[in-house]
Amino acid sequence: MLDKAVAVLDCFRPDGGRFRLTELVERTGLSKTTVFRLCADLVRLGLLEREAEAYRLGDKLFTWGALVPHRRDLREAALPFMQDLFEATHETVHLGVREKHEVVYVERIHGHEALRLPSRIGGRLPLSCTGVGKALLAFSGTALIEEVLAAPLPRLTPHSVTDPERLRTAVEQARLAGLAYEEEEAAVGVSCIAAPVFDGAVAVAALSVAVPRARFHPAQLAPAVRTAALGLSRTLRAGRQIRGAAGA
Repeated sequence: MLDKAVAVLDCFRPDGGRFRLTELVERTGLSKTTVFRLCADLVRLGLLEREAEAYRLGDKLFTWGALVPHRRDLREAALPFMQDLFEATHETVHLGVREKHEVVYVERIHGHEALRLPSRIGGRLPLSCTGVGKALLAFSGTALIEEVLAAPLPRLTPHSVTDPERLRTAVEQARLAGLAYEEEEAAVGVSCIAAPVFDGAVAVAALSVAVPRARFHPAQLAPAVRTAALGLSRTLRAGRQIRGAAGA
């Protein structure tokens, strides 16, 4: 039953809004009786909320999500550097981590003129279609790169890279430069530059700036993105050293 309850909760996405019982039945493949009973239990436990004939995620899940230690610690460490990066560029700033072959967005800062982007806090996008994803991919080991290249590459826009060799070249360039680029591959009219964040030899996160294509000037944005990522990396490494000394 726990697997089935998770299947119900997994139907919801940052942009998914509310779902009727029939929609949850269709998405999970479970019987209507089972989904109805699970939803009633999840509402009682505060994991779902019911509005008229539809269900949405409950506040308790938000509270639990904020308690995940490594995500909370990463977000808290990153926010000052994200704010500095926003002040330097006045563009949308993202912090993302990798889960399997996807980017999960942990935090986002944007101004009054927010870009129309598919990224949402807690949302996911393919590694291959985003600057954050390419930065993570470039510094996550050869095995992962080969896994991603062996699978069908998703197309979010007409500009998404679906040719494995083109993606391999982009990842190799990102590894050499320490910066990854994405040009209208996740959203038409938007380009991005990203840099990896390290806590050891492997990238644990990446910071990016997303910019309207018309004012995308990598040479101007790169120093600020690189500086923010390096600063966050130093902070994470210093924190690990302090924790290690305390446990010694």
